[in-house]
Order: sequence, then C-alpha cells, then structure tokens
Amino acid sequence: MTVERFEIAPGYDISRLIKGGWHLAGGHGDVDRDQAIKDMAVFVERGITTFDCADHYTGVEAMIGEFRARYPSLAPLVQVHTKFVPDYEELGNVTRKYVERIIDRSIQRLKVERLDIVQYYWWDPDGKPGFVDTGLILKDLHDAGKIARIGVSNFNTRQLKMLVDAGVPIATNQPQYSPVDRRPETQLIPYCAAQGIVQLCYGTLSGGFFSADWLGKPEPFEPLGNRSLTKYKLIIEDFGGWALFQELLQAMKRAANKHDVSIALIALRWILDQPNVAAAIVGATSARHVDENLKVFSFSLDAEDKAAINAVLDRRKGPAGDCYDLERDKEGRHGSIMRYNQNALPTAPA
Repeated sequence: MTVERFEIAPGYDISRLIKGGWHLAGGHGDVDRDQAIKDMAVFVERGITTFDCADHYTGVEAMIGEFRARYPSLAPLVQVHTKFVPDYEELGNVTRKYVERIIDRSIQRLKVERLDIVQYYWWDPDGKPGFVDTGLILKDLHDAGKIARIGVSNFNTRQLKMLVDAGVPIATNQPQYSPVDRRPETQLIPYCAAQGIVQLCYGTLSGGFFSADWLGKPEPFEPLGNRSLTKYKLIIEDFGGWALFQELLQAMKRAANKHDVSIALIALRWILDQPNVAAAIVGATSARHVDENLKVFSFSLDAEDKAAINAVLDRRKGPAGDCYDLERDKEGRHGSIMRYNQNALPTAPA
C-alpha cells in the first residue's frame, strides 16, 4: 500500500497519516514501553514515518529517542513533531532561559540535533501575557538552528494572526478537526490557506467513537473508559447529541460497506479530502490497526457517500465558536478535564 505524502516545505515531506503519541502518555490503560518502541518500527516500515508528540506527553519524547537509538537504519526516515507548551502556572513568567531549557530537553530526549517541527501552544493567550513574545523566542531558536520549523496548536484565528503579524514564521497548525467538530472551517482554515499554513489534524476519530463498536449502542455516560472518550463525548453532545451521531455513523457505515473498509477509515478519508489538510494524526497504543489504517489510501469517497454524510452534517448544532475556545475555559465542561501543568511533573523524564 502506497502511503500518501505531503510536502510541507521544499525538502521536507511527511506521511499523511501521523502516528500520535498522546495515547502513550497515560490515561489510556497500561503502556508496555518496550513494546511501544518496537511498534514504532512497525509504523515506519509500513510507511507511516511521521510521529507526533509533546514536551508534556509524559515519557513519549524519551520513547521516540530510544526508538531512534535502537533502530539506527529507520531513524533517518522519521519526522518528529513535538510541542512547546509552558505549564499554566508558568504563564506570565516565561523567560528565554525557560524556553531554551524545554527545547534543549526535547532535543536531548529525542536524540536529535534539531527539532523538525515545534508546535507551540499557550494555555491562556488572552488572560496571561507573553504568548507573542514567547513565540518570538521560538523564532530566535529557529534562526539559531535548534528548530527547523515552527507550528502552532489550538490557537484561535485572532491569536494566530497576532503571532504571524509579529513575524513568527508558522508552517503548520494542529487543530481538533473531524466530521463532528468543524470549528476550523469557519475562520481558521481560510486564514491559514492565505498564509501558506497547513493543517495537521487531531481528533479525527473522536477518541474511537467513529467505530462500528458504537453503532446502534445506547448513549454512554460517565465514567467512560479513558480520557479520549470523555473528551470527545462532550464534542458529540455539542454536535447535536447521540441520536444525530448515530445517524452519522449509519451514513458512514453504508459508505464503509461499499468500499469494504471501516467507519474509522471513512472519517479519516473525509478529513484528508478537506481543503488545506496535510495530514491526520491517529493515536495508537499499539501497531494492531496499522495495516487496516493504511487502507485509507486505497479508496475515495464518491458523490453518493459525500451527499449522505453531508445530509447529516448539515443538521449539526455545534460545537460553536472558533478553535479551542471551549476547551480554553478552565471552568467549562471542556476545559475542566484538561491537564495544565505536566511539564513540571516529577515523573516526566528530564
């Protein structure tokens, strides 16, 4: 199976499916570290060469670094996208020394000479000062050669524009984007397209809800099985509720039957076909589904598929607002489940 690739910049292309690392950071069941590293080799051998991680995904950068050391023949094939996310309690007090310490730590953990992409996020851009100045520090580190490219994650359009207007060179944006969460389409993607910024999307499978396992099932309630289900169940509620989501699963199931694939692949193909989307991030705790996921490159959604899916999507009620505004409200339903201070966790490898 040929894996589609996307050229973000001259000489730098990525696999259009990205192996996500959040699921290896805890909250999704026990993680066998040794097996997780072996699984990384399977992904690369199958053609999924791009990995997503973060400074605050506990232990994940170090796992990728160990993978690079164990598999020196595969390491040069890999693109690693990490993040820079200052702890919430540090906002307003972020110094150049703090930024450099986090970036140098990522370089050390990943066992690289420079970072391929650093995706930047600031928990409270409007309430805690300094996010533009910190973006300019990242630009300095980019100019110094420690960071090859700068991306962002979870800024809204207005905040992203402030970074761009200040002169921070942004290559990629990582938004939460799926058939049930289309907030990026209204403002963010049109702005990014005009600026030459491409989308690396997460949440496309809604934490696993885009699956036949949920088709025809009664609505689940807390406590759910893991953090992803908790997070994306809230999105489904905003989308229009469980009944409307079931109609969407039914439309996707008909398309899946036609193309002999899973509902998850219909959701992935849908997002990869959207304007300005370079890739979709698929979280995985193992390599069990890697060959199935590669089938996303074996088919296309036809006019009938799109019409049936859109007939449901056109009746959606939300989520409302620009990207991540709901999640940024610490007291709200979405924001109250976030973990805000993980760079300082004592269990995070130094």
